[in-house]
This record gives sequence, C-alpha cells and structure tokens, in this order.
Amino acid sequence: MVDPVLKWAGGKRQLLDKLYARFPAKFDRYHEPMFGGGALFFDLEPGAGSINDTNPRLVNFYRQVRDRPDALVDRLDSFADPDSEPDTSRAFADTTRKETGVENYYYQQRELFNRRPNDEPFDSLDEAALLLYLNRTCYNGLYRENQSGEFNVPVGRYANPDWVRRDEIRSAGSVLESTEILNRDLEYIREYAAAGDLVYFDPPYEPMSPTAQFTDYSAEGFGQQDQQRLVELAQQLTQNGVHVVLSNSGIMAEMYDDAGFYVDIEGATRSINSDADNRDEVDEIIATNVAPTDRGDREHIELGNH
Repeated sequence: MVDPVLKWAGGKRQLLDKLYARFPAKFDRYHEPMFGGGALFFDLEPGAGSINDTNPRLVNFYRQVRDRPDALVDRLDSFADPDSEPDTSRAFADTTRKETGVENYYYQQRELFNRRPNDEPFDSLDEAALLLYLNRTCYNGLYRENQSGEFNVPVGRYANPDWVRRDEIRSAGSVLESTEILNRDLEYIREYAAAGDLVYFDPPYEPMSPTAQFTDYSAEGFGQQDQQRLVELAQQLTQNGVHVVLSNSGIMAEMYDDAGFYVDIEGATRSINSDADNRDEVDEIIATNVAPTDRGDREHIELGNH
C-alpha cells in the first residue's frame, strides 16, 4: 500500500473496503481511465495496466513521478515557503500576466504554473514540481481551473506544509513503473481493456443538487451527456468480458440499475470542501457488473499479471 502523492477532490480512501468488496476474485490487468489522485490504484499497487486523465498537467505529473522521481524531489526541495518574497531570478517576480502585483512566492509560482494554458514555453519537470507545490500550499488542497484553463486557487494557511514528499514520490514512482500513463478521452479504454481485465471508473460526480458543483476541477467539466456516455461505455466493456467497477453520486443509482449493473448506495464524506463544517456524509453509489458470487475480498484478490 502506497499513499497518494496529491490531495484530490473526490478521493476514495474512505470507500476502499467497499470498492474492494465489488472486485472480482481474480483479474488480469487494471485500468483507471479517470485517475485524479489515484487512491485506489496506489492502495492496490496493480502493476501492469493503464491510467488516464484528461488533465494534461496531471498526466505530466505522474509521468515525472514514474520516470524522474529523484529529479522531481530535487526540484521541489529548491522551492521556498509560500509567504516568502518572490524569486527575482524567475519570471513574474513583480507582476502577473494581467499586470497586477505579485503578493508573495506562492502567487509567483502560480503564474509560472500557468504557462501551459497561456501557450508559453514550459519545462515538464518544473510544471510537475509546481503542481505538487501548489497542491500542498493552496487553499484547502483544491485543484480548480478557470474557463481559460488557468489554476486559480488562492494560497492556503499551513504551519509546516510538506511539498517535497520525497518518500511518497519514490514509492509512487515504483508502483507506476509498469503502468502506461495516458492523456486521452476515456473512450481509449475500448481498445485497451481485454476480457478478464478490471476497469475502475471514478468520474466527476453528477451534482446531487443545483448548488453542488463537483465538475469544475478542469475547464472542460463533465456534464450529463458525458455521464450517459460513460454508462454506455461500461455496458460495452461488459459485453467484451471486462470487469467494471464504478463510483458516482447517489443520484445516478437508477441509471446504472436500469443499465443492468449491480448497484449499492453507500455513504461517504467529502474529503475536500471549501467549508470545513460542511464535509458531511453524502450518498454515493458503487455499480459493478461483477456478480456477488464472483467477488473476492481485499485480502484475497489475485492479479493475473502482477
């Protein structure tokens, strides 16, 4: 078991046992087409398979973790406290792109991180280090982009934020060593997953109410048409003999039940919420095509290509 490197909205640590309870007793490769923070992947340590995310900066981060963990740690170790003065040797030490003043080191790093969406040259290792740095020092660990794709979360307040995370990076890099890391639409899984493989989908959740927004962590979002497309994709994988496990908000229960999946409603507490007093338990579903008689448990899952 390896700890996730990033904080990420919708993390599944609290649902791990319930997810494992829907796993088949044996499967071959493991695929996670909507990766995010990867809590289940890092707990499982599956080896061969694939992970994917539509956020290119997140995908770059995991590739750097896998391919250049020591260089990534060294770069992170060079960063200063978020309240420090800006680094005058780098861009945006005085003003932002919009010519407003740069308050401190954090806001300079945020501007540097936003080079990609502004079509400016960027260094892949530097971008990955900045992603983790901002993730560990921004307000409440949120990842949020504006309509232009710019990360726009303000600085947080932490006594001793750990943004280097050397042990977690090195452990995660080892787990990712045999995993293909992709930046594609989730439909890629049609060609990647073979009969006997396991696919876990963890989409941005369909809001339980008009004011609940769980889909604004990237500029593109994930709307109702995408949710329907995901149901149809899960049905196609089922026809192909692929094991599917999927989590979503409780409002999606009827849709997956009608589509022929085994659906259970579970309670889970949101790990990231802008209001710390509002991290209440909400209904989530776990849907699967794995029949109860074919399921294993956390201690006795056999991976065919581990």
